[in-house]
Amino acid sequence: MPIRSWLFVPGDSERKLAKAAGAGADAVVIDLEDAVPEAAKPKARELALQWLHVHRTELTAGPHLRRWVRINALDTLHWRDDLAAVAPAAPHGIVAPKVTSPEQLRMLAAELYELEQRAGLPSGQIAIMPMLGESAAAALAIPAFADPGFTLNRLAGFGWGSEDLARSVGAQRKRDEAGRWTDLFRHVRTQVLLTAGAKEVAAIETIHADFRDLDALARIAGEACADGFSGMLAIHPAQVPVINAAFTPSEEQIARARAIVQAFAQQPEAGALQLDGAMIEKPHLAQARLLLSRC
Repeated sequence: MPIRSWLFVPGDSERKLAKAAGAGADAVVIDLEDAVPEAAKPKARELALQWLHVHRTELTAGPHLRRWVRINALDTLHWRDDLAAVAPAAPHGIVAPKVTSPEQLRMLAAELYELEQRAGLPSGQIAIMPMLGESAAAALAIPAFADPGFTLNRLAGFGWGSEDLARSVGAQRKRDEAGRWTDLFRHVRTQVLLTAGAKEVAAIETIHADFRDLDALARIAGEACADGFSGMLAIHPAQVPVINAAFTPSEEQIARARAIVQAFAQQPEAGALQLDGAMIEKPHLAQARLLLSRC
């Protein structure tokens, strides 16, 4: 099942970590980066390792919870220490922030291979999700990740970050008066979605910073799902059920998808069919199968 909600939890907060597994998120992302002050990073690594170990089994984490860690950026002195600290607990994946080139991801993957070997883990077990477009330079580099020459077996998806991008260019707003992304952010968001599609991996929508405005979140998450994103980042537990609902197919959508699959199963040689007065073709079948895979 795709990961709908990605809940970020500060790695240095014992109180928030204690509540994280019960928030209902599909993935908990222990944050060692922006949410953790410089002086608290060693403590955050220790607490992250403890949390990952405690919730490593289904008995404590549940069968569907995914345990991820956001490390510090790959151009800092912290990221290798972050990886060395958490890899022994076998997190499901690593969120890599502020990525600016495919070469950085290859470097990260090589480091993970060594750490997996030391920890006795299967090679390639720990996945990677890079955050793209978090600076002006990173935004300009997004097409490189869609290049056919770039391959990474660990790649789970692509996310993007609006807050850091806004700071990078000095933007005073991210959305217009109607609540829609302005041109810069719409451009980066579209590139991330297309890049994920080109690599056939998940596209993850960025955060909605106003965690109290759940009505706006419901609209934004619903639009993201309709646009092709398969999940969304969350910064507060209250956002999790709203995001989960937005990225869960409705009963009507499921019934329609099943009808399309059944129609083509009955006439597998057909290129186009009629269903309930509408024409359906093979792209509709592919969309139906994708939707059903998310159930």
